[in-house]
Amino acid sequence: MINKILGVFLGLSCFLGQAQEEATPKKYDLDFNYFYGNIVEHNKDIGHLITGHPQGFIFSYNQKTFGEKEWQRHFNFPDLGASLIYQDMANPNLGDHIGIYAHYNFYFLNRYLLLRIGQGVSYNTNPYDSDTNYENIAYGTHLLASTYLLLNFSKKNLFKGFGLQGGINLIHYSNGNFKAPNTSTNTFSINLGLSYQLDHDEEFHYQTERSITNYSEPIHLNFTLKGGVQTSDVIGMDQFPFYILGTYLDKRVSYKSSVHLGSEIFLSPMLEELIYYRSIAYPEDGLQGDESSTRVGVFAGYQLHLGKTSIFGNLGYYVYYPYDFEGRTYLRAGIQRDLFKNFFGSLSVKSHAAKAEAMEFGIGYRL
Repeated sequence: MINKILGVFLGLSCFLGQAQEEATPKKYDLDFNYFYGNIVEHNKDIGHLITGHPQGFIFSYNQKTFGEKEWQRHFNFPDLGASLIYQDMANPNLGDHIGIYAHYNFYFLNRYLLLRIGQGVSYNTNPYDSDTNYENIAYGTHLLASTYLLLNFSKKNLFKGFGLQGGINLIHYSNGNFKAPNTSTNTFSINLGLSYQLDHDEEFHYQTERSITNYSEPIHLNFTLKGGVQTSDVIGMDQFPFYILGTYLDKRVSYKSSVHLGSEIFLSPMLEELIYYRSIAYPEDGLQGDESSTRVGVFAGYQLHLGKTSIFGNLGYYVYYPYDFEGRTYLRAGIQRDLFKNFFGSLSVKSHAAKAEAMEFGIGYRL
């Protein structure tokens, strides 16, 4: 399994290295960070799984940008990269994680402060099993979606390409309620590492002149269709598809930013099954079993544009809410990519506070 993950990681590195076809300069570096920390008890149900201090390493490959594309100049020349993370969860029931990620590095304070945002998939060695590992209510599957944040002070090329860095990081693992149980974990750690700058003897120059300064667009109307597979927290309940039909207005207020306002309807057979189950298993809830599982929400959002790729977040509220499921407010965070004229694709996670409801795959059209 490790060989397969390493193979995918190397393939992702090669892909990222070739992703900027228009770029003329190319400069790469590697970094290795050891981390040591704690699992955050975001849910009291995982308290019995927090028995030690997780540790591991982050190995990363980064490609520098120099402003050959407009968006790079607006974001202080970020890096594009790929990461490999190994983590020992310090509890045999939680197992270990081996994951691959794509990431961005953003720089501040004269490029001494590095903020990394990474998204990927991780393999867990010991997920929940009703016979052999019933205590692991955090992970119901081997494969998990994972996000990590890293904030480091970094000094590159101190001596013949080698540099030092250190700071903090946060690693999140969840299967997005694809299969129960899915309490998930968040690890907060400190890290210390080395970097090595390839081609450190070569000179490269940043293209600092911005061709776009004051930028805005009129309001646009968008239509979206999202879907995926989900299950409830009831262990052993079947998985069901779900569908979300949405429409929203977006206003591009600057080259970097857009704001959204919209509505959406949620069609969830899982929720229909859960209502029926609870009407029988918990008669004290007073359910008849035929209550509507449909929900209608309104939301406001923000979108950060990184060329054809963007990061977005929404805050929503159910205006039609016949069955009480996890509360009336919801959050969504995700990534979006322009595909071809007026069409875009997205990957997002919808949650209620720290509890994920579903991982959403979407396609949209912008008028």
